Amino acid sequence: MKAINIQDKLTKFDKNWYPHQIAVVDDMQVLLAKLKGEFVWHSHKDEDELFQVIKGTLYMQFRDRTEVINEGECIVVPKGVEHNPCTKNDEEVHVLLFEKQKIAHTGNVIHEKTQTEYPKI
Repeated sequence: MKAINIQDKLTKFDKNWYPHQIAVVDDMQVLLAKLKGEFVWHSHKDEDELFQVIKGTLYMQFRDRTEVINEGECIVVPKGVEHNPCTKNDEEVHVLLFEKQKIAHTGNVIHEKTQTEYPKI
């Protein structure tokens, strides 16, 4: 058991939309990601997702509205809810994610941004 320095871990990668695992809590994984631009519309049939914004402003698009998540805030996307995270004005946003280990990155959608493994850092 050691403290995890989130800012240090964020220096270990540059690629956007490519989460990296920093810890496991029971069957949940803790991920860090850098986001920039538009992702892909998707949902997770059996899993909730938590996004905590570390740096920047995240726009979580839902089919009926967009929620703005500012630095220091978080949002939980319930299972089955279609969503599309994005950033604006070419801003890179850093987020911490809590997800089940078995979650599919883009749910049932296969896209060029879909990742099948999350590197451990």
